[in-house]
Amino acid sequence: MTKPSAHLFRVASRVSLATAIALFMAAESYAQVPIVQPGAPGQGSRQITAEEASDLAGMRYSDADVKFMQDMIAHHAQAVEMSALLEERTRSDEMEQLGQRISLSQEDEISFMQGWLRDRGQPTTSSMADHVMRGGSHGSHTDMMPGMITDEEMAELAGAEGVEFDAQYLELMIKHHQGAITMVETLLEQGGSAQDPVLFEFTSEVTTEQASEIERMTLMLATLSPDPRVNLSAGYDSAGQASLNMQLLAAMPKPEGFYDPANPQGLPMSRINDAGEESDEEDAEPRPSLLDFANTDIAFAEDVLIAGNYHGFNAYDISNPTSPQLMSSVVCPGGQGDVSVIGNLLIMSVEQNRGRLDCGLTGVAERVSDERFRGIRIFDVSDFTMPVQVAAVQTCRGSHTHTVVSDPDDDNNILVYISGTSYVRPGEELEGCVNESPFEDAESARFRIEVVQIPLDNPEDARIVSRPQVFADPSSGVIAGLWEGGDHGTGTQDTNETNHCHDITAFPALGIAAGACSGNGILFDISDPMNPTRLDEVVDTGFAYWHSATFNNDGTKVLFTDEWGGGSRARCRAFDPQNWGANAIYDIVDGQLEFRSHYKMPAPQSDQENCVAHNGSLVPVPGRDIFVQSWYQGGISVMDFTDSDNPVEIAFFDRGPVDSEELVMGGYWSAYWYNGVIYGTEIARGLDVLQLTPSDYLSENELAAAALTASENLHNPQQQRQLDWPADPVVAKAYMDQLRRMGALDAVQDQSLTAALDDAALALASGGSSAAVATRLTALASGLEGEVMGRTGATQSRYQDLLTTVEGVADRLR
Repeated sequence: MTKPSAHLFRVASRVSLATAIALFMAAESYAQVPIVQPGAPGQGSRQITAEEASDLAGMRYSDADVKFMQDMIAHHAQAVEMSALLEERTRSDEMEQLGQRISLSQEDEISFMQGWLRDRGQPTTSSMADHVMRGGSHGSHTDMMPGMITDEEMAELAGAEGVEFDAQYLELMIKHHQGAITMVETLLEQGGSAQDPVLFEFTSEVTTEQASEIERMTLMLATLSPDPRVNLSAGYDSAGQASLNMQLLAAMPKPEGFYDPANPQGLPMSRINDAGEESDEEDAEPRPSLLDFANTDIAFAEDVLIAGNYHGFNAYDISNPTSPQLMSSVVCPGGQGDVSVIGNLLIMSVEQNRGRLDCGLTGVAERVSDERFRGIRIFDVSDFTMPVQVAAVQTCRGSHTHTVVSDPDDDNNILVYISGTSYVRPGEELEGCVNESPFEDAESARFRIEVVQIPLDNPEDARIVSRPQVFADPSSGVIAGLWEGGDHGTGTQDTNETNHCHDITAFPALGIAAGACSGNGILFDISDPMNPTRLDEVVDTGFAYWHSATFNNDGTKVLFTDEWGGGSRARCRAFDPQNWGANAIYDIVDGQLEFRSHYKMPAPQSDQENCVAHNGSLVPVPGRDIFVQSWYQGGISVMDFTDSDNPVEIAFFDRGPVDSEELVMGGYWSAYWYNGVIYGTEIARGLDVLQLTPSDYLSENELAAAALTASENLHNPQQQRQLDWPADPVVAKAYMDQLRRMGALDAVQDQSLTAALDDAALALASGGSSAAVATRLTALASGLEGEVMGRTGATQSRYQDLLTTVEGVADRLR
């Protein structure tokens, strides 16, 4: 080995000495440079010391940071525990790989969090984290950590296998991941927390990674559902379809003038260029919002259907339901345009501040203007081809929806309840409008409804006659006496404050109404319709916004809906709670609301489909409570809630999303039964006509009987009329079908009744009488009396209905 020469040592020494001198001189130079801390914009900079600079750069953490890390360790440990079950309980390689990814990432993050805590001299686990990581109980800590599953849920998961296990695991892990994101959000909301850059970066990674896994697991969960509505292909006019016991009779596109020709499907403005083609340009020319042309609610008057729209309304001749014919299109923007019809008058709600008295399209730019209109418009529709606006009643908050209420003591006037949900206009624009808190000014326009009286012979004299404070506390007199807003505890929904009603559904024949009033469901006494009073009010820990209400035909039940997300969000995904954005069914017992169950359309929907409970109506099958309902892009669902505790879906129709790339507002706004068919307003696409088909759930006789109801050929949203079924053989057969379904109809009795009712139908169809058939039916009715006496519950009720109908048919034949 050659030794290094002395020359090399001398060179190295010179280099080392030179380097040292340079470093010393650089340090001296740094010491002479001022350390500057800039001020806020417009303020000067200041010079600070090195000690101050070092102190400012120090890593700071809060007690909340420490608690977050300790709690998140326990949270992650439970995810590892859940994933350990996959090895023996799943049969899916994809599920095993998912579990391995989750376990590895969670264990790695646990190590990181423990290290972060050690570096700062903090305990690496709290008593909670240590307890959970040792496999202890989870239930007692659920309140402290969102998304943690309970002991009962863990036990149920551990007892499942195969596809059942996979579905439970995905649902629980999605909930678990959402809880972790909530924990991050809670930390970031606390002042002085997450200032440590290392911790802040970690919270960002948690949010990003958990959100990505939620998306992946949601797709996996959806594939486990056998429901044909899952993963339908997207398209504006070519979307996939799925149906059960329902068929599409007609699909009417929107009329000209009620869509943007360059963007009929309502794609985001950034994706459309001037030629109406999809564009990648970020600065594409702005186009009208989809909601400017969105179809909304429906009213019916004899053979005319009126479809509301944010742009006005359209009237159709539906004398042939399979081929509706457009009669007129009325352009009069200003809100969602909910409509009702009474005689020759049409009432339309207007809420937005762009509404004009003259139905103009230019809006109103000024803050205060005599040209602005917010309230209800009244049209003369004696000629539906040329409606004429004859009156307009201004209100302080506009009219989001309205309710026609008949006064039993006044045939010359109708009353309309106004539900305004928007801002209170200035008092300079409309006298008497006060936007103060009711605690500051008792005349506040909030926390009340408005009652408008419309003289039928002189509608131009329509006026507000009452402003009842329906939310007041009866004991204290405080106007804001109901739900104050906020959640109901950990893991519950954040419910809106009750300062207005979205919908009030009146049942004048029974003197009651049901109010879906933002934060409460309310049962009203409207025997004095000018002054409605509360009978009862309820809250629901899963409801975000009480939206609409429907009674059953007897007025012994009421179904409320929750519009979680306002209708524009995807709220029917596989991991969304089944009691959020759902229906709540109550029995009415001695004037009080008693909760029975929730119902939510069961088919998981995608992130591209806005979906939540929305408008619907009864399907008038005698002896049963059946509800057809719109779910936006969740389609139309028909459910039976005859057993209030166990509602069940019996039919549906659905299309795929409007767009495959992102959520484009669409789907059914309303779905109503009218004279034997179902009509649905499709927000983006147009008007659909559908028909229920016979099935194990609904017989041909039941559907035929439903079409016989005497509805006076009128249907208005938020107004219910008690329906009656005629004494007809098909109605009797409908009751018999229900008794067969219950297993309660004797075979001999069945045969005798069927033969006699067939003969009765032939006699009635020929327009004649038949004493012989009447005598046979009377004899059979005697046997039914014994059944009524010997039965109980629903079976007894059905036999009583059958008995009454058979006796009625016999009377018609005499």
